Amino acid sequence: MTLEHPREGEIIQIHSYKHNGSIHRIWKETIVLKGTPNYIIAANDRTIVMEADGRTWITREPAICFFYAKHWFNIIGMFREDGIYYYCNLSSPFVRDKEALKYIDYDLDVKVFPNMTYVLLDEEEYERHRKEMNYPDVIDRILKSNVEKLISWIHQRKGPFAPDFIDMWYEKFLSYRK
Repeated sequence: MTLEHPREGEIIQIHSYKHNGSIHRIWKETIVLKGTPNYIIAANDRTIVMEADGRTWITREPAICFFYAKHWFNIIGMFREDGIYYYCNLSSPFVRDKEALKYIDYDLDVKVFPNMTYVLLDEEEYERHRKEMNYPDVIDRILKSNVEKLISWIHQRKGPFAPDFIDMWYEKFLSYRK
């Protein structure tokens, strides 16, 4: 059951799963900056992350996260000393229940550097999991199509890749931390 979209300022957890239903990763505390039925923009900094094997670690830098209800990817903009890096997960659209915002991580990732060059990561892991977990052909086609959409967004500087867009959300995040 999906709930109403989260309220601005609400603290949520993010749960990432694998296609077979197993938990992949949990982010303990993320603050919602904007929630609509179609997308959620959230942020965290130095939040605890728990891996599937129980190990935990703490994020090193502020991150603005963009989750979509209709796109098969999510985008995380990370603020580092030398600029904003984006980590884009090819994933199912998000769902939300009382427990958390949830999505299925499909292994493929696009890392975008501050100069807007990018690299596609984890293609071998994707192929291995596609076979092991029997990703349906339709999922394979959707994901490959969404890699192309994501790359198009990067080239067009669309959405989170637009100049100053992520800075605006970071300012909003800072206003909650005061």
